Amino acid sequence: MSREAGFARFLHDNAAFLSAGALIAFTSSFGQTVFIAIFAVEVMGTFGLTDGTWGLIYTFATCASALAMIFAGGIADRLRIRRLATLVCGGLAGACLLMAATNGLALLALAIFALRFMGQGMMSHLANVAMARWFVTSRGKALSIASLGFALGQATLPILFVWLLSVADWRMLWVGCAGLTLLSIPVLLRLLRAERTPAALADASSSTGMGDRHWVRMEVLRHPLFWAMIPLLLGPPAFGTALFFHQVHFAMAKGWTHASFVALLPIYTISVVSVTLLSGAVIDRIGSGRLIQVYMLPFVVAFYLLAGAQSLWAGAVALVIMGTGSGMQATVPTAFWAEFYGTRHIGSIKALGASVMVLGTAIGPGLTGVAIDRGIDLPHQALAIAAYFAVAGLIAAIAVQRAKADLPSQIDVVRA
Repeated sequence: MSREAGFARFLHDNAAFLSAGALIAFTSSFGQTVFIAIFAVEVMGTFGLTDGTWGLIYTFATCASALAMIFAGGIADRLRIRRLATLVCGGLAGACLLMAATNGLALLALAIFALRFMGQGMMSHLANVAMARWFVTSRGKALSIASLGFALGQATLPILFVWLLSVADWRMLWVGCAGLTLLSIPVLLRLLRAERTPAALADASSSTGMGDRHWVRMEVLRHPLFWAMIPLLLGPPAFGTALFFHQVHFAMAKGWTHASFVALLPIYTISVVSVTLLSGAVIDRIGSGRLIQVYMLPFVVAFYLLAGAQSLWAGAVALVIMGTGSGMQATVPTAFWAEFYGTRHIGSIKALGASVMVLGTAIGPGLTGVAIDRGIDLPHQALAIAAYFAVAGLIAAIAVQRAKADLPSQIDVVRA
């Protein structure tokens, strides 16, 4: 059977599971920074906030979300995705309604917390955990296909809602987001009506990690590899989030209109999708260990270029390169946890990584927002950000290279 025919058969045999993963990923969009940031001007105007104050509120709310993820993420090891996704969708719809009704800073912070925890936190977590657990030999492809839901949301929703803001009140748009979230529940229930381990797993329903065993969370916390990965895990969500969170400021600093910058997002998304699919296939052939060692390079180059970009074309090139890193981000970290620490406790283990990444999304907007208030615009911060990525990538590459010797023999080898 040709590779193309095998891929088509994989899609056919597992269409319901892959579609459910993609839908969960898409629905997480309402809690993602690139979506929430669309309403920055309206929120800051309504509550009289500066860039720095808005960023700090976002930071504190998201930090609380990261802490909650440490405790809530492990629930995915005990409940079926079908049931848990339904509960989280209901919570995300409630968060959207709270955002629509907020009339003070305390409620605004609570609404941001709920959006981040339910959307960017739990919904993203569920989409990735489902693919990591349901698939073994095709884990990379499954993760890449499900991640198309993230890309679709990123490509379509910002443009749609920027236009809708010109014709509708921002609070009513959040009511609409709640309705769309609730509509996803019956679709998920239909797709996962017979939730089980997909046939693609054949006679294997789990895979071991280093030392040919399944690690538990406390063992992971005592292992040096986990701590070496933290700077790498923090970087992309922290500073990728900062760029999109302060997109209005960034566009103004460059002398561009906000609409023209948003118009570049589909180009960025095409890059993300292309690399997501490619990285999924590569993971299935060589494992995630090699890819994670070069994971930071596109971010180094992208932020270096963003620092000096004067035209929209230069900005587009930088976003395409950044999309290369973001495409790897959609698949490589989740596959890394499964391959290096095993899949039996993947929910609780990945929750640690997810909490670090959510923490990054909290740190980035607040840190860069404070710098903006002190007169250092985001383009000038980009060079320091590029240097951070370079150091984080070097630390992770050294640690992963040392840890690969402990992997079971079936990992990190070329598969047909």
